[in-house]
Amino acid sequence: MAVKTVKVESKLDSKFKIESDIRGHAITADQPAAAGGGDAGPTPLEYLFVSLAGCIGAIGRIVAMQKRIELRGMTVSVEGDLNVDGLLGKPTDDPVDFTEIRVAVDVDADMSAEEKAAFIHEVDARCPVSQNLLNTSSIKVSVV
Repeated sequence: MAVKTVKVESKLDSKFKIESDIRGHAITADQPAAAGGGDAGPTPLEYLFVSLAGCIGAIGRIVAMQKRIELRGMTVSVEGDLNVDGLLGKPTDDPVDFTEIRVAVDVDADMSAEEKAAFIHEVDARCPVSQNLLNTSSIKVSVV
C-alpha cells in the first residue's frame, strides 16, 4: 500500500476567521456575519462539501483518462442536512453531524444513463473524501 501524508496548518484569529496556508495557497474559512463571524470566506462545513465535490471531479478525470472516456466536464452539487443542536451546546441524543449528504453529478460525456451511473459509482468508490465520510477514519486530537 502506497501512503501519502496530507498536512494542513491553520490559525484561528480572535473571532471565527481561520487562515490556512496549503502549499503556498492561502485559504480563509469564517462564519457568516449573522453567526458572529466576518464572512471572510466559506465556513468549514462548506469547505467539506467543496472537498467532496473537488475529489469527485478529480477522480472523475482520472477514471475518464484511464478508461479513455472523452469527459468534457462535470457539474457536482453537494448539500446536506446538519444537526446543529450539539455544536451549539444544546442537549441532543443525536450525533453532531450531517444526517445525510446528497451529491448530484451531471456528467458531460457521450455515455448512456447506465454508463454514467456506473462511471460515477466507480468514481465515488475511488474518492478518498467520499470514502472517509462514509467509513469515518479515526481522528486523533492532541494538545501540543
